Amino acid sequence: MAARTTKSRRRNITADDLLRLRSTSAPALSPDGERVVYVVKSVGEKNSYRTQLWMSDAEGGEPLPFTSGEHDGKPRWSPDGACVAFVRTHSKGRPQVALIDADGGEARLLTDLPEGTLGSLRWSPAGDALFISWRATAESWTAAAAASRAEQGLSDPPRVIDDPWYRYDGDGYFDAQRFVLMRVDLADGSTRTLWDKDATGSFEFDVSPDGRSLALATNRDKRGFARDWATELLLLNVASGKLRALPDMPAGPKMSPRFSPDGKRIAWAGVIDEDGSRGCDNVELFVTDVSKGGARSLTGRSDHCLLAPTLGDCAEIEFSASFAWHPDGRRLWLQIGHHGETHLATVSAGGGPLCFHTSGRKQVRLGNLSADGKRLAVTLETVTHPPEVHVADVPRLTGRAPDVTLSTRALTDVNREVLAGLNISTPKASWVTSEDGTRVHTWVMLPPGASPRRKRPTIVTIHGGPQAQYGWAFFHEFQLMAAQGWVVIYSNPRGSKGYGRDVCAGIQHAWGTKDWDDVRAVSEWASEQAFCDASRLGIMGGSFGGYMTLWAIGHSRMYKAAISDRCVSNMVSMWGASDVYIWPDSFLPGNTWDDTKALWDMSPQQFLGKVRTPTLLIHSEGDLRCNIAESEQVHAALAIRGVPVRFVRYPRNTSHGMSRGGPPDMRLHRLGEMLRWWNERLV
Repeated sequence: MAARTTKSRRRNITADDLLRLRSTSAPALSPDGERVVYVVKSVGEKNSYRTQLWMSDAEGGEPLPFTSGEHDGKPRWSPDGACVAFVRTHSKGRPQVALIDADGGEARLLTDLPEGTLGSLRWSPAGDALFISWRATAESWTAAAAASRAEQGLSDPPRVIDDPWYRYDGDGYFDAQRFVLMRVDLADGSTRTLWDKDATGSFEFDVSPDGRSLALATNRDKRGFARDWATELLLLNVASGKLRALPDMPAGPKMSPRFSPDGKRIAWAGVIDEDGSRGCDNVELFVTDVSKGGARSLTGRSDHCLLAPTLGDCAEIEFSASFAWHPDGRRLWLQIGHHGETHLATVSAGGGPLCFHTSGRKQVRLGNLSADGKRLAVTLETVTHPPEVHVADVPRLTGRAPDVTLSTRALTDVNREVLAGLNISTPKASWVTSEDGTRVHTWVMLPPGASPRRKRPTIVTIHGGPQAQYGWAFFHEFQLMAAQGWVVIYSNPRGSKGYGRDVCAGIQHAWGTKDWDDVRAVSEWASEQAFCDASRLGIMGGSFGGYMTLWAIGHSRMYKAAISDRCVSNMVSMWGASDVYIWPDSFLPGNTWDDTKALWDMSPQQFLGKVRTPTLLIHSEGDLRCNIAESEQVHAALAIRGVPVRFVRYPRNTSHGMSRGGPPDMRLHRLGEMLRWWNERLV
C-alpha cells in the first residue's frame, strides 16, 4: 500500500522542472584515485546558471561542496594531488585561474588577467606552473570602454573586419582577437606568452611528461578559417620557444594531442583529408612518433567515430573527441558513440581491434584515470536520469584484446528528490525500414503510463547536425511533450553519426534525399501504429532538423502542423552568412558566386510554394550558426501565401544553442510556445 501511495503522489513533468534539474560534468579523479572533484550546474538567482565544484570520496559517502563561487569550473588536480586548479569568474568577462587546497578551505586567485576568455588549462608535470589558453577582449568592447561611451552619450563602435574569423556561435564577436598559449608561474601568477600564431586561435595543446615541450595542434594557414585540413602538429620548446614540425604528417584536421606516458609518442584525433571533402568520414585515433613523425591510425579498421555525440538537453554536449592514455602506455581509452549509446573502449597503442568495456542503454562519458590506472572517473546518463558521477575499478588489462566489463558505482545523485516526484517515460526502440532497405533506428516515447493501443497526437522530431545522434539520453523537452498526452517519435536518419561512415556520408552533397526517405519512412510507420492518430501528426526539429522539417512540409501533406527551430531554409544565403566557413565543393557542393545550382536544389525555400502546413518558426537574433534571415525568408513566403505561420524571435543575447544552454527564462518561454502551438494545432 505504501508503494502505491508513493507512486500516486508522482506528477507529470512540467516546463518549470527544467529549473530544478541539475547536471554533473567534468569529473576529475585525484592522482591517488581516492577523491573525485566535479562540476555541478544548477539554475541560480537572477536568471543565471550557477556552477560549483563538489568533492566525493571515490569509495562513496556524502558528496560535499568544494568551492563557494557562483561560476567555478574546469577542475584540474595538481600532479602531487595537493591542490586543485580551476577557473573562477567573479566579475563578468574576467575569468581567472584559482587554486584550492585538496582538503578544502578558501580558494585563492592565482591570476589577475584583464577582460577576456579563458579556455584550456593544464599543469606542468613539476607542479610549478600552469599552461592556459586565453584571449583578451578587444579594447573597444571592454566594460570600461562601454562605461566611457555611456558617460559621453556615444554609440557603440563599428567593427572593422580584416580577418574573416571574427565571430563564433556561443562565443560571440571577438574581431581580430585570438587565443594565445601562456605559462602561468605558480609562485606569483606571472604569465609568459608562448604561442600566438594560430590563424583562428582555436589550437589545442598538451604538455610533455618532462615539461620541456608542448604539443600543438594548430593551423597557421592564412585561410585556416575555412581550411581545417591545414592543421599541423608542432612541438614547442617551453624554454627557448623553438618550433619543430613533426615530419611526414598527413593533411587533415588534427585535434586533442596527447603525449604518451613516456613522452615518445603523441596520440591525436583527426581525419586524413587534403581538401575538406571528407567531412563525413569517421574521426580516427592516430599515434605519431615524436622523433620520426608519421601517423598510424589505431581505429581505422573499425567503423566507429570518435566524434559521435548523443544529443540531450540536460547534459554538457561536447563536440570533441575524448580519449586518454592508460598510464602503462600500452593502451588508450576512448569514448565511442554508437547506436544511440556512448561507451568506453580501449585499443592497443600498437593497433588492433577496439575492446568495449561498457555496454547497455546509457551514455558513459570519459573523465580521467588515477595515476596508477586502477581507477576511472566517468559520468553516466540514461534516458530516465540526467548524468551522475561514477567511478570504476579497472582490472589489469592484458593481451591485445582484453575482455573486461567495467562495473561502475555512483558517487552522486543530484536529482534524486526531483525525479522521485515525477512520472518519467521510458521510450521503446524500433528499427524502421526505409525505401531502399536501410534500417533507421527509431524511438517511441509514450505518455507516462499510457496504453500503446490508444490513438494520440504524435510528433516526429528530427535532430540537428546532421552529424550527431539521438539515443538513450535524458531529454526534458521530449518528456515534457509526452507528459501532455502526446507520443514523441525520434530517430537517426542518414546523415547521423553512430552508424558507420556510409550512413553519415549518405547525404553528403545531397541533403533532402536519403535523409528525407528515412524521415518519411519513420513518419509513415508511425502513422500505421495503434498509438498514432494519423490525422494529428506533427513534425519538428532544430538546425538541420529545422531544415528537414521545412523539406518535409514542402514534400508531403501528411503533417497537420510543424515547428521549425533555428532552421536553414536557403542553402545559398546560409553558405556565407554562417560563422562556419565551408570550402567550395567540400562538405557542401558548389559556392555562392558562380555555382549555386546544387545549393539551391537542396534548399527547402524553393518548395515553400507547395506548403499548406501551419508552421511555428523559432529563431534567435544572436544565432551566428544559422542566421535568423533563414527563418525570415520562410516567414515572408508563408505569410504572403496565407499559410498560418507564427514567428518567435529571441533576442541577440541568445545563440544557436539556446535550447540547451540559453538563459533559463528564454528556454522556458520557448517550451511554452511549443506547447501552445501543439495544443492549438494538434486538435
